[in-house]
Amino acid sequence: MTRPSTSRLRKPRLAAAAAAALASLALSGCISFGPKPPDNLFRLTPAEVAPAGATASGSLTDAIAVLDLEADRSLDVMRVPVTVDASNVAYLKDALWLERPSRQFRSLLAETLRARTGRLVVEGGDFEVTGKTLIGGRLLQMGYDAPNGSVVVRFDAMRSEAKGRIESRRFEARVSGIEPKAVAVGPALNQAANDVARQVADWLKA
Repeated sequence: MTRPSTSRLRKPRLAAAAAAALASLALSGCISFGPKPPDNLFRLTPAEVAPAGATASGSLTDAIAVLDLEADRSLDVMRVPVTVDASNVAYLKDALWLERPSRQFRSLLAETLRARTGRLVVEGGDFEVTGKTLIGGRLLQMGYDAPNGSVVVRFDAMRSEAKGRIESRRFEARVSGIEPKAVAVGPALNQAANDVARQVADWLKA
């Protein structure tokens, strides 16, 4: 009786192993969900809002126009910056912004101005050159300060009046005693952002 050669025995085994490997890859492809989403998505919500039914009317030339804000490069991303020291920045673990922080802060500022001034307030777009008062500026910091264990929001505001007068002022708010954890940093950032927005509104009212 003639025995099958070793090469003939190996071919079916190799084919079976290859089929099993392909099936395993196909199965893993079916159940893969990609990178794990972050546990926390940060958003800014105004502490002061205009009450339901409140109205503000007038011409656009009398309105407050909140312009699109510039932002430091560390804030021009969806991640939350952590200041490690004077020359190093990291990002907070398990947290992302729901929307870019400069855009969120613009909306929060606009709503705070509506609530505290009672004036007609519009945001960006075609209103940038028609408002009686233009508010713009640069968001310098909105993140976690690791050496001091605090959250910091810093904003350089620029105010331009229809008569040509321009004024700028730096505003800042800190919330201390915050652990470097997303569940603590998120609410603290919202608190500090609202503090800065109130400061800007009171500046306009003065």
